Amino acid sequence: MTAVAAGVDFSIVIAGHGSRDPDGVREFESLIALLRERSDGQPIDFGYLEFAKPTIAEAVRNSLSQGVRRVVVVPALLAAATHAKNDMPAELYELRREFPDAEVHFGAAMDLHPLLLALCQERIVDAEARSVRIVKRSETCLVVVGRGTTDPDANSDVTKLARMLEEGLGFGASFVCYSGTAKPLVADGLKTAAMLGHKRIIVLPYMLFDGVLVKRIYAAAEQLAKRIPVVEVLPADYLGVSKAVADVFLERAREGIEGRAHMNCSLCKYRVQIVGYERQIGTPQLTVSREVAVRPKPEPDSRAVHWSPYVPHPIEAESMRIIDAGRDWSEFEGPTRTIAQRLVHTSGDFSAVDDLFLSAGAADIGIRALLRCRRIVADVTMVESGLKRELLGKLDISTWCGVHDQETKLMAEACGMTRSAAGIRRAWQKWGNDLVLAIGDAPTAVLEATRLVREHGWRPQLIIGLPVGFVGTRECKEELRKCVQVPRITNSGTRGGSPWAATVINALMIESVNKLAAKR
Repeated sequence: MTAVAAGVDFSIVIAGHGSRDPDGVREFESLIALLRERSDGQPIDFGYLEFAKPTIAEAVRNSLSQGVRRVVVVPALLAAATHAKNDMPAELYELRREFPDAEVHFGAAMDLHPLLLALCQERIVDAEARSVRIVKRSETCLVVVGRGTTDPDANSDVTKLARMLEEGLGFGASFVCYSGTAKPLVADGLKTAAMLGHKRIIVLPYMLFDGVLVKRIYAAAEQLAKRIPVVEVLPADYLGVSKAVADVFLERAREGIEGRAHMNCSLCKYRVQIVGYERQIGTPQLTVSREVAVRPKPEPDSRAVHWSPYVPHPIEAESMRIIDAGRDWSEFEGPTRTIAQRLVHTSGDFSAVDDLFLSAGAADIGIRALLRCRRIVADVTMVESGLKRELLGKLDISTWCGVHDQETKLMAEACGMTRSAAGIRRAWQKWGNDLVLAIGDAPTAVLEATRLVREHGWRPQLIIGLPVGFVGTRECKEELRKCVQVPRITNSGTRGGSPWAATVINALMIESVNKLAAKR
């Protein structure tokens, strides 16, 4: 009997994330069985965003094939982050185009529902009951471990949950960490929580199902218990297959089909300016059809990539031929020659390299740093604009320049410094040593970088300091030359500029690609 024949006017599709761990997939499908028991005959199907079959699109097509013309897709997610805001809506966008006569609705993520708070309470009480010791809640630290996303709004839900449980249940303190993407990671978070001085730590994984991340949490808790035996570490169960979780899904489905689904857009980084995420406002929603379950982006594996040498444009190649023949290059070897010749190409002046300074091994160190850290920080956007996009993409290198960010403006005003210098300080705070620094405009940025190196132990992998101008330019370059704690590339005098700094990075990227091609 079809759904229409049974008197049903809509069906529910639960959209799971999917897991590499078969235990997680089995639990998700056990929850689907429980949902069907509690749905009073409402048709319920399911699909996965990645790692498993069927896909969400296949599940929706199957529901529509039963004759219903309305389907509500409910994300099996605890918080609305990228999957709920971008990936799953992209699936629905394509399905609506494929079935223009059908209604495909989208339900909200679970969020901090009272039923889930009550379920967390149950999990905590069960964990306490498994111990032979009796410890006051006021002497216990609750550690809530979230999944971790790139969306600060979703991550903050875990903090809010921890605070509500701390106050509601009377814990002495609460601490939040994450099992992936966000920081602190679970091992670091547990280590910090143990230093707070409580007799007991309860570790609550705020997760729906078993899987790789949950096992990681329990392994970290076990390691902490062995390392610090004077602190009792009690792992609590994750949410799992429960009536509370099933009922929240059914409630979100009703809201979605009735047009009452809500998303927390007031702090969504795609819709409003959020501190630290200003550049992501207005990021377009994905509209790529996902007929097959999306697979995760693999870790870079040079063995699996076909690396070919850098091939310049014919005009560029002819220019480099002329430059190579235009003077004696014997003083420059290997990647250092590539840097020098490309600076001549950028400046149109053979004498541009007469006062070029590279500390010992700077070029080779820069190549290794780009391949390992894959992050370039620039003092101004002009440096970013001069970088070869094809090479950045091929090497999977990200760039950052904070000169125009609101936080940089506030820091510059509060500390009495230029925005370029404030941007360098922010880079030190955000990423520590794992970056290559390219300065092509502001002497104050060079001076701030050298000050952080001398006074605060900053050790960026490489500093390229080639600002241009007549105020402070010579002086800052001299300071960088004397900064022996870090590899560095600079020159003397007033010449330089953003194109020069970008050229050095481009030369290092060309050498990186050629090195990988030669090895493979």
